[in-house]
Amino acid sequence: MSPASAPDSPKDSPQKSPANSPANSPANSTESTAFRSALDVIARVEPRVAAAIGAELHDQRESLKLIASENYASPAVLLAMGNWLSDKYAEGTIGRRFYAGCQNVDTVEALAAEHARELFGAPHAYAQPHSGIDANLVAFWAVLANRVEAPALEKAQVRQVNDLSEQDWFELRRELGNQRMLGMSLDAGGHLTHGFRPNISGKMFDQRSYGTDPRTGLIDYDEVRRAAQEFRPLILVAGYSAYPRLINFATMREIADEVGATFMVDMAHFAGLVAGKVLTGDYDPVPHAHITTTTTHKSLRGPRGGMVLCQPELADQVDRGCPMVLGGPLPHVMAAKAVALAEARQPDFRDYAQRIVDNAKALAEGLTRRGAKLVTGGTDNHLVLLDVSSYGLTGRQAEAALLESGIVTNRNAVPQDPNGAWYTSGIRLGTPALTTRGLGTAELDEVAGLIDTVLAQTKPGTTKQGAPSKASHVLDEAVATRVSQQAADLLSNHPLYPTVDLG
Repeated sequence: MSPASAPDSPKDSPQKSPANSPANSPANSTESTAFRSALDVIARVEPRVAAAIGAELHDQRESLKLIASENYASPAVLLAMGNWLSDKYAEGTIGRRFYAGCQNVDTVEALAAEHARELFGAPHAYAQPHSGIDANLVAFWAVLANRVEAPALEKAQVRQVNDLSEQDWFELRRELGNQRMLGMSLDAGGHLTHGFRPNISGKMFDQRSYGTDPRTGLIDYDEVRRAAQEFRPLILVAGYSAYPRLINFATMREIADEVGATFMVDMAHFAGLVAGKVLTGDYDPVPHAHITTTTTHKSLRGPRGGMVLCQPELADQVDRGCPMVLGGPLPHVMAAKAVALAEARQPDFRDYAQRIVDNAKALAEGLTRRGAKLVTGGTDNHLVLLDVSSYGLTGRQAEAALLESGIVTNRNAVPQDPNGAWYTSGIRLGTPALTTRGLGTAELDEVAGLIDTVLAQTKPGTTKQGAPSKASHVLDEAVATRVSQQAADLLSNHPLYPTVDLG
């Protein structure tokens, strides 16, 4: 059940209770009772936390959420995270724990892995990572263990690293830290965890980037091939956080094979489109990648967390993610992952995934028709990257002005961004959350109109010295108020968590 749909259990079915009857009202729903009771329990200990939780629901109900990496988990997923599984230590993996009494953790982890394998058609799934960064770390070290550590152990004729001599251990450590990674550049839409210096991945690997064609903003596969042949990376990474087009993973795998690289795909942003069979064939990464990572909370609409899918030859190394790089698993979150993945296996999830893309295209077309400048000129997936320099603004100014007007976005760099990664020249827009709420293409066109109205009416601010500012902005309060009301009117037809009434 999505957060925008009502329950359809026998108790609350429309056939047995009219929609407006007390038995079917939000105040009397099972979900309302569950969440109200939970907040009451929390409030007895720390009422300010309970108040903040309630306020968050109110804020999310009242704003147009267009952050591409956010969504709304179902009540079932949310409730699966608040239970006694949280109390259990479970280092290791299914059937191989370092603690006793993990039989129930084994059950939920096995269910999460089973649903993931079936949903994505993956030979192996690992549901323990706490986040996308953790999932990527597990993947990187699994590849290093497979490609570097295992041959060193075989050469030394020992079974594990503790059996290596001091000299052999020194050599292995040096070799582990002397590997190369090739991934998408940040300004082209890549992610910080793909080998960039501020992230630990950049301190682990000698990294080089491939970008996009400066004329089209699209990946140039010939350029990727040239870079790979010159650099000879151990790992070739594909995936993005701000690239509004599709990637041909079959071509990327060919390039990886040509240079002997392990092909890794980070599908954190578009996993829901893969699960929903919108991305298939050459555009489905799972059959082509040696190892695939994802988050579970973006377009997949699950709890905050990560996951790794891989081919059989990497399964043993992936399953050593804890204690290799992960702390103790979070069994309550794995339970929520199992619930979310079960939801994603339902037929209506495919319809949801297609509507995400339809809505993104409607948003892009609506902005373009109003004169906005989009990176690559449009979208093929769930996100739109708007270059706000055409409005005379920085991304930070645009983000703040839109937030004042009830529209939640995030600033984002564009290719060759003159304003850098902090102020930026763009804002990233995504449709998974509004699609969950039930908005359609006509309404996304209205959203495009609201965005254009705000940005067209916003002017850059000045510093205390009177110089132009990259951070501050000026927007008439009447405009912000009017747009906020229009946004609220749009959302009023699509209530969020309609079965939850906190009273």
